[in-house]
Amino acid sequence: MPFLRILILAFCVFSSSFAAADVYIKAARMVDTEAGSVAESPAVLVSGDRIVAVGTQQSLPPPEGAEVIDLGDATLLPGFIDMHVHLSSADKSVSFLEEQLQSVPRQTINAVSNARLTLNAGFTTVRDVGSSGVSVIALRDAINAGDVEGPRIWASGPALGITGGHCDNNYLPPELKVRSEGVADGPWAVRQKVREIIKLGANTIKFCATGGVFSRGTTVGAQQYSLEEMQAIVEEGHRRGMIVAAHAHGTEGIKAAIEAGVDSVEHASILDEEAIRMAKKRGTRLSMDIYNTEYTQAMGVANGIPEENLAKDREVAEVQRESFRRAVKAGVNMVFGSDAAIYPHGDNARQFAIMVEYGMTEMQALQAATVNAAELLGQESLGRISEGSFADIIAVPANPLEDIRATESVSFVMKGGVVHTAP
Repeated sequence: MPFLRILILAFCVFSSSFAAADVYIKAARMVDTEAGSVAESPAVLVSGDRIVAVGTQQSLPPPEGAEVIDLGDATLLPGFIDMHVHLSSADKSVSFLEEQLQSVPRQTINAVSNARLTLNAGFTTVRDVGSSGVSVIALRDAINAGDVEGPRIWASGPALGITGGHCDNNYLPPELKVRSEGVADGPWAVRQKVREIIKLGANTIKFCATGGVFSRGTTVGAQQYSLEEMQAIVEEGHRRGMIVAAHAHGTEGIKAAIEAGVDSVEHASILDEEAIRMAKKRGTRLSMDIYNTEYTQAMGVANGIPEENLAKDREVAEVQRESFRRAVKAGVNMVFGSDAAIYPHGDNARQFAIMVEYGMTEMQALQAATVNAAELLGQESLGRISEGSFADIIAVPANPLEDIRATESVSFVMKGGVVHTAP
């Protein structure tokens, strides 16, 4: 009998603890990005790290013992997903060229700070597509272990690139013979490099198919990796279950990357009609960073960016935006990718307004950063507020379908059932 009483008491304590962990969230409205609609007077019940029920405040009253979070006139949204960031970048008080000299440990500390800024801005998941060593891979693991705050991270580690290409380091004197970690030339060498990066702990792969804006001595539109090399990277990555992203500004590099089977093309600046048709036919996602030129042209000189890079940014900016407009009109699958690092981390949501300006509806822009991005990651439990999904929930003070800039003022952030920002 005493043993039975102990079991009953333990069960009661466990049940009480479980009930106390339940969180009931209510607000004025909720954007359902999966259905493409808005629900009035929503209620969401969270238990542990998952959403267990979604309804209205009338149909789903708070259960006894649940913690109630009343967000008033706010709008609930799924946590945003940014598919193109570089968390290990330096604060903008550090000049562009000085940043090239930072050690991997210093970059890791940058990443810890930037992860917190990104999470507080409402981005509960990111894909980091290029960092030195295991800086962001280690950050991802530390976040997962609960040691530091930050979003869920898919980390590529060092991005692959050709010798002297966009993903190599061309800023230091040649006699130092500096070679970036991801450099590999030839089909068998790139296969080995993919394997090496996965060994480091990467859970996504990124390579540079063309030149870029923020590199020295590369032409933005020029193809760098050959089709055979790209195919080897994609095949090796897919064999290991990785999603593969290709940095590609120029038309021929974009088309070669799509033909090679990449899952997403980053930047996709100079699209012709054939490239758009290929992306749509093959289901290749485009991740186009059409906001950051605003910051680069306004603050580039003050941040010490060389004129070579500023000129390349001016060259590609409006071409990329027109490509974005045509891709949206054609119905290509788009995901939100901001290239955070070019501008300060935490300002990611400023891209939403530019996406709307250049052809998306407000709902399409929100879907790019939620359900579309989750689909690219292969994560059905992210990017939506639905039963069984991770409790990644944010709130903004107004209806973003009426004013998309409301996304820039996130007042509430919950990630995996844990509140990180509250009004």
